[in-house]
Amino acid sequence: MQTNKTFPVVYIKNGSVYSDYACETAFACEDKCSAAKYYSNQGAEALAVIEFSVTDAEHDANINAMKALVSEAEIPVYAGGAVKRFEDIKKYLYTGADKALFIFSEKTQENALAESSARFGKDKLIITGEPSALVAHAKEAEEYAGTLCVMTEIECGTVGLIGCDMPVCSLVSGEAAVHEMSRTELKPAISWSELTLNSDGMIPVIVQDYKTNEVLMLAYMNEEAYNTTLSTGKMTYYSRSRKELWIKGLTSGHFQYVKELSTDCDKDTLLAKVSQIGAACHTGKYSCFFNEIAKKDYRVTNPLEVFEKEYATILDRKNNPKEGSYTNYLFDKGIDKILKKVGEEATEIIIAAKNPDPEEIKYEISDFLYHAMVLMVEKGVTWEDITKEISNR
Repeated sequence: MQTNKTFPVVYIKNGSVYSDYACETAFACEDKCSAAKYYSNQGAEALAVIEFSVTDAEHDANINAMKALVSEAEIPVYAGGAVKRFEDIKKYLYTGADKALFIFSEKTQENALAESSARFGKDKLIITGEPSALVAHAKEAEEYAGTLCVMTEIECGTVGLIGCDMPVCSLVSGEAAVHEMSRTELKPAISWSELTLNSDGMIPVIVQDYKTNEVLMLAYMNEEAYNTTLSTGKMTYYSRSRKELWIKGLTSGHFQYVKELSTDCDKDTLLAKVSQIGAACHTGKYSCFFNEIAKKDYRVTNPLEVFEKEYATILDRKNNPKEGSYTNYLFDKGIDKILKKVGEEATEIIIAAKNPDPEEIKYEISDFLYHAMVLMVEKGVTWEDITKEISNR
């Protein structure tokens, strides 16, 4: 039997997120963020999301809530519920979840598990439920799924009940989740004594958004702030004006959770990549660096930045139509016209690929990507959705 891991779990009913199995306590945290963001920042290895629904309308509302959680998660999300048919598993995975949780119910179709396993693979399925239910379905689980997950309100200890040799985990909800999840203190490769300090015995810290690399702020750390940051996972500084330790977000709720901490070649400056809750600046701006002094026109070449900028332009055209705009012409003609152009451009790529000159295929791929972005805007799909889906594969 492999080592048992513990993951936090939240529940969805009627489109709302709850901390408890009975769905009586709405999820809330000091950061005023979603459960996905909260548990990502608390150090969980993964988050389980289980939905309860009776009608199709309730099910659809829950699926939409799952999608919202998955979109904000910075850790793997396992989504599921009481499976009745293969299509349920498909919906759970199509929320963007990394794996689907399969809970057996009286209405579960006999072939639903086998069909799901054949379609998506064993590694995409987790069998979960009360210990007694898992014992009853142990053989099926071992044949068709990659992991067993015990639903429990207490610390792990039910592994011995499972009669098959496969990875086992436990789902823990409520306040116990934070204490039982797999969380480890950051272990520094460089100690405080190895850093080069300024005359005040401190070191400057440049803070970046870990997703976009946008520079958010500059602050300073003393030894206590450095060690507190490593032990708590929350960015902690020394306030030179107040002459005291400063846990970023303690009063505002705008915490910064460490994703990566590094130093430069001289070891006299730290670079922190963080998950920023709310705004980094006390003015309410996301970044402290918003006062432009001078700027030259330059060509942006960062691929994602280029795509995001073009996407933003297309979205603006949809929301604020401009006369004579080809983009607005496509939106006005509707989805069939957009799909026709996407198909045509895809064909052009195939034709261009037969030409030994690479310039032609670059042109055709660019055309295709533009029309694909028009389709993305029309369907409400963002580049973040796409990159997240690719990273999950």
